Amino acid sequence: MSDEKIQGYAQAILAVASAESNGAQVEDEIYRFSQVLQSSEELKSTLSDASIPSARRQQIVEDLLDGQATQTTVALVSMIVAAGMGSDIKAIADKVVGLGAESRDKAVAEVYSVVDLSSDQQQRLAAALKSATGKDVEMKIIIDESVMGGLLVQIEDEVIDGTVRTRLKQLREAF
Repeated sequence: MSDEKIQGYAQAILAVASAESNGAQVEDEIYRFSQVLQSSEELKSTLSDASIPSARRQQIVEDLLDGQATQTTVALVSMIVAAGMGSDIKAIADKVVGLGAESRDKAVAEVYSVVDLSSDQQQRLAAALKSATGKDVEMKIIIDESVMGGLLVQIEDEVIDGTVRTRLKQLREAF
């Protein structure tokens, strides 16, 4: 899909979420849904399959998000899927998060960790990232068992890799 179309969907989602007075929550819920979608090839292909009636794809979204997200998020994701944009949910979600953070003069940091970070750890990491980049950050924590330990942080075009996996690889290459 074109960047302009993704941008248009993201702006529309932010406008609806803002009108409903739950913008940050909708941003987070759509982002988390896109992460779940990325981890399931079967779900991604089902929600993108034009041969499946849109009503059925919408019902899948509604069943998955029922009780897990606001009605605004459910309706917006359902609309995206009904419009045949299921394969673009990740790109749309990334744009929604980016535009939302930009409107608050912040950068988005995707933090990959094997465990969830405590609020204290998140605050210390945010302070360290601000010190390193000069920007306030909004963090999106992504649980990823392949990290093994440590953290992988992507903020804009910069990647900070402090994972055990990478350190082990470096040790193997050194010996």
